[in-house]
Amino acid sequence: MQTDSSFTFVLFGGTGDLSMRKILPALFEAHRAGGMLADSGKIVAVARHIADRAAYIDWVNEHVKPHVSKNGVDETAWASFLDRIEFVKIDLGKPEDFTLLRDALSGRPGIRVFYLATGPSLFVPICHALASVGLNENSRIVLEKPLGYDLKSSNAINDAVGEIFAEEQIYRIDHYLGKEPVQNLLALRFGNVLFEPLWRREWVESIQITIAEELGVEARGDFYDNTGALRDMVQNHLLQLLSIVAMEPPHSMDSDSVRDEKLRVLRALKPIDPRDIGKVAVRGQYHAGVIRGSAVPAYATEPGVKQDSTTETFVAVKVEIENWRWAGVPFFLRTGKRLADRVAEIVVNFRAVPHSALGVSALRGGANRLVIRLQPNETIRLYCLAKQPGEGMNLASVHLDLAFDRFFREGQMEAYQRLLLDVINGRLALFVRRDEQEAAWRWVEPILNEWAASNKPPKPYAAGTWGPAAASAMLAQHGTCWLEEEN
Repeated sequence: MQTDSSFTFVLFGGTGDLSMRKILPALFEAHRAGGMLADSGKIVAVARHIADRAAYIDWVNEHVKPHVSKNGVDETAWASFLDRIEFVKIDLGKPEDFTLLRDALSGRPGIRVFYLATGPSLFVPICHALASVGLNENSRIVLEKPLGYDLKSSNAINDAVGEIFAEEQIYRIDHYLGKEPVQNLLALRFGNVLFEPLWRREWVESIQITIAEELGVEARGDFYDNTGALRDMVQNHLLQLLSIVAMEPPHSMDSDSVRDEKLRVLRALKPIDPRDIGKVAVRGQYHAGVIRGSAVPAYATEPGVKQDSTTETFVAVKVEIENWRWAGVPFFLRTGKRLADRVAEIVVNFRAVPHSALGVSALRGGANRLVIRLQPNETIRLYCLAKQPGEGMNLASVHLDLAFDRFFREGQMEAYQRLLLDVINGRLALFVRRDEQEAAWRWVEPILNEWAASNKPPKPYAAGTWGPAAASAMLAQHGTCWLEEEN
């Protein structure tokens, strides 16, 4: 992607973990690639604990540099990247400090991007402060999750931000939508005649979407204990991935065409009756266990977590979509911390053949499946049955790998890099529109409310396992199992 679009990228929370690990490394990779960022483009970091630009550059060299270019840093490219960076010391709690930012941005050409890599409690104050000094014009604003605690608080933030910025200026980021395999899912479905006729209830038995983490809450215990897995992962990442998988073909790939189709999926989610939540949703909390040979503590003993906490660190939920394409097809969503492996994947299980002259192997559901892995390695793999060599007609599972790296010389673009370039260039298709967010919150709220009112604690599971047994039992009721249980 070549661009001549001049820009000023203002990074609030310039010394935060997200800036260190994701945002600045992604901007460096775009800079290093050449042509992706206009030569005149500048990065303006904002923080209050750094004295000046020299001190900030020292911080970047110490904390950001280790996270860029796994195969080593091109020192020439790194030096020229640092030349793009400027710094403004601002106390975000003092609106009068924003005059310093206004003066620093005065006269700069092109679009202004404000990236709010801060806690959500600062979103509205920052927006009001930007408007007070006239910086809400000719600008775009990027909001990180979590955007609210429930539908009411989400609407409150969106209402307040929407009074200052128009909807087309607001970029609600979900980095899973920027991952290469998600983009290739769209390409496979809508660029080829092979898959689209099969992408429906007549041929699909079930779909699984998993985002599993080996890590615990790390240093985020206080935040996580007030959030939980349902808010942190299901309401945004998992439902966004579901909408991408299940959407109808858009008439074009422009931003509103894509997001209109995603919205139709979210609005078609079958509402969950509070009386049925115990049947279709499983919540768990990790206890002490072993991850890759090392003992790890229980969630309740993590720093910042209340000892009697009932916050869920694991969620598995069955979702149904009430439309013509997907009626009757269960979608199983799962996420958790301290699980057996770090993996994010989408598994499309196709139905078995209606009659088999080749034995029972061909009658097994899931013998044909498409596995789209998002992390740690990004691949798309199609499983089917083939004859084993030798005498007789014995079938065995084989797979076809879509090895994109063999066909394309260009390396895969990291999700944040793609999304930041989309913000700079004004492409909204991979960002969440307000009505999508509202539909997701509206579907999740009955589960949140029921769990909050329930006296039942989350189901325990040992760290290093795949979560509570109830999650497997939920799938067994539908005659299927999670992908790792096949092996």
